[in-house]
Amino acid sequence: PLRLVRYWDEEQKREFVFLTNAMHISSHLVAELYKNRWQIELFFKWLKQHLKIKKFWGTTENAVRIQIYTAICAYCLVAIVQHDMKLDRSTYEILQILSISLTDKTHLRDLFDKTKFQNDKERFGPNGPGLFDY
Repeated sequence: PLRLVRYWDEEQKREFVFLTNAMHISSHLVAELYKNRWQIELFFKWLKQHLKIKKFWGTTENAVRIQIYTAICAYCLVAIVQHDMKLDRSTYEILQILSISLTDKTHLRDLFDKTKFQNDKERFGPNGPGLFDY
């Protein structure tokens, strides 16, 4: 059996309608559970967009936590570099430049001053690199 729950949210001044199989909880609790679930969905959307996590390498809770924390730390470090160096580049561009320069011993300031980062479409055109482009 399913239950249709209507909930009026005073804060947003709108009605929400939920379908649930939880018969024993209040409509307010149903709304809170869905609200919390939506926050989780938004968090994972942010992870995918900003931290470039497409899939999780491990299946245990600990493995997922480690991957998320590591990605958040990397993102924060890049944001600090971006802010401190007053770089006029997207976080994605900075991550790309850093990832291809990991073994380079160039100081960060010099790296970003020298680098005219271009994405593949800008470098090779819309069809990507050709076999004989050298």
